[in-house]
Amino acid sequence: MLRTRFTETFGVEHPIVQGGMMWVGRAELAAAVSQAGGLGIITGLTQPTPQALREEIARTRDLTDKPFGVNLTILPSITPPPYAEYRQAIIDSGVRIVEIAGANPATHLPYLKDAGIKVLHKCTSVKHALKAQQVGVDGVSIDGFECAGHPGENDTPGLVLIPAAARELEIPMIASGGIADARGLVAAMALGADGVNMGTRFLCTAESPIAHAVKEKIVANTELDTKLIFRTLRNTARVADNAVARQVVEIERGGGGFDDVRELVAGARGRKVYEDGDLDAGIWSVGQCQGLIHDIPTCADLVARIVREAEELIAGKLAGSIVEAVAR
Repeated sequence: MLRTRFTETFGVEHPIVQGGMMWVGRAELAAAVSQAGGLGIITGLTQPTPQALREEIARTRDLTDKPFGVNLTILPSITPPPYAEYRQAIIDSGVRIVEIAGANPATHLPYLKDAGIKVLHKCTSVKHALKAQQVGVDGVSIDGFECAGHPGENDTPGLVLIPAAARELEIPMIASGGIADARGLVAAMALGADGVNMGTRFLCTAESPIAHAVKEKIVANTELDTKLIFRTLRNTARVADNAVARQVVEIERGGGGFDDVRELVAGARGRKVYEDGDLDAGIWSVGQCQGLIHDIPTCADLVARIVREAEELIAGKLAGSIVEAVAR
């Protein structure tokens, strides 16, 4: 029932993806998601060097024989990482799926395609999705405004963005942002998606390599407990509502620029949140769907539950509603 263009193209059992998350997409989590039948993804730049990424890929292979991918996020930087070397590490390691986020994937596509790698590109607008399709990616992951991290500057929620993209695209598309359970999966598919990408939901699982205090905070939070930072900088990011995020918002409201918040938003501080469980050490990404999360399951239990409940929804409640509507 849940076989889709995405599962067929990317060779996975279920149309459920654990997207790349900085400091979180490590071997244990990616392998657990893939072993459960979804698509687990290692975050390439979480590893400090290309060689470390090779070793992380090898560790993942020791934990699962199912397909998994590697995320490569390309962002403007004063001192950019050696992207070509990370890309070569992915190719040399025999990875078959790559998720690219950030800049246009065209620079990397020839190398990845020549190596027989399927490319999934993450984007936040129909325009960028169509551009990714034009340059030759195999699928796109489109982020609605509800998502953690960078939702773009158009503020378009998934309920509108997903069908708008589905109407235009010819390649498989998965939906991201605001999805944490079977209802989100079924809704996304009804809107035209071929699967879903979940970050926050997989952040709050037993295998997620972050402090338990962060997971407990996600369970306790509601959909209202996020902040949008960098709005004035046209680089919007959705993060958890904490003391640091509120301070950043206030500085922006007062006319401050990036230099005024640079130390507050440093990646090392966010990493400290995940590693030490100090919830106010820095900013950390989380989506509005945290309001739908009420437990900390294993990835196997979570994926099995979502698939089971999605099939029950499709064959049961929704089918019954259609029959009832026709009878009327």
